[in-house]
Amino acid sequence: MGNLAHGCGGSVPFEPPAAGNELLKKLYVGNLAFTATEEELRELFEQHGPTASVRVITDRETGRSRGFGFVEFDDAANADKALAALDGQEMGGRPLRVNEAQDRQRGGGGRR
Repeated sequence: MGNLAHGCGGSVPFEPPAAGNELLKKLYVGNLAFTATEEELRELFEQHGPTASVRVITDRETGRSRGFGFVEFDDAANADKALAALDGQEMGGRPLRVNEAQDRQRGGGGRR
């Protein structure tokens, strides 16, 4: 059982952050060519440091790239270097849009 944090409303479970996640930084990569692969993206971004994960987002029904993806770095400094170097750089004839990824918002989007 985890530690308990005591406050005004009584005791609530407290879970410390997972070890090693403090330095992870995820980048959003937009304007990808629909033919871009995860391996190509990994090769480009690993010029700036080792990546923890690379994912090109695909359409559930067609399996085709949706034109964006995410690259996660173990070291935030390497992520910052990659962002500065690769935002606007061409890949597959298209200028990449690289930004720090935002937390996903619940709700909205999708078909009903």
